[in-house]
Amino acid sequence: MKSSATKLPGAPRVGTVYLVGAGPGDPDLLTLRAARLVMSARLVVHDGLVDPSILAMAPAGARFVSVAKARARHTMAQDDINALLVREARAGNDVIRLKGGDPFIFGRGGEEAEACRAAGVPVDVVPGISAANAAAAAAQIPLTHRDSASIVSFVAGQCKGLAEQNWAGLAGVGRTLVIYMGVATADAIAEKLIADGLSPAMSLAVVENAARRSMRVLRGPLAGLGELVVREKVKSPAVIVIGDVTGRETAERLKELAEMAQ
Repeated sequence: MKSSATKLPGAPRVGTVYLVGAGPGDPDLLTLRAARLVMSARLVVHDGLVDPSILAMAPAGARFVSVAKARARHTMAQDDINALLVREARAGNDVIRLKGGDPFIFGRGGEEAEACRAAGVPVDVVPGISAANAAAAAAQIPLTHRDSASIVSFVAGQCKGLAEQNWAGLAGVGRTLVIYMGVATADAIAEKLIADGLSPAMSLAVVENAARRSMRVLRGPLAGLGELVVREKVKSPAVIVIGDVTGRETAERLKELAEMAQ
């Protein structure tokens, strides 16, 4: 692994922090650059959503630091993670910071990059396949479609002040809304969108463990989102896709059956 760190005469070497998107979990969905970095890593700082099969790609002797996070339960606070990355880089270590999905889509990669730059630590960002793209591809749900949607929006479903956030216009006819981290607030999300004028009958899909062997795709109307999550015992990681694109498969299948019956 080539480091972009520079070293002035007499000055200690400063390592580079690589913010690497690990994608949805399938090693085959890593970018070539991400795979090469992992396979040559000496220090890996990783989230809990990074699949063990990706960690297993690191060479023998690599050091691993887990900074796994879950709702209301963090192994390490974000400020402490930032400090860890800076400290290790200043000690001369190149750091592979592995994040599920993409570092800059609800991955707090922006905060970590800012902390590194402020400390004078070189930082490099390697994009990954985000959960929305992975879920859509694995479930064969087109996020855009000439007949159904020309706009896609991503929102976080468990941010503070959910009720006060303005989502007006993000979902509806011709639009697709993808909600990350929305399992725990599914009821509130449905109520919010319906209150904003979205039809209770709007179709949606919940994609759990996208692109993994345990993936499930659950479909239903917006009004039944909370009930669906509870009844099916949906667990994170999961994304909620709302819009007409989620009903295309069903509609096309019904059309096929009707034509066959003629």
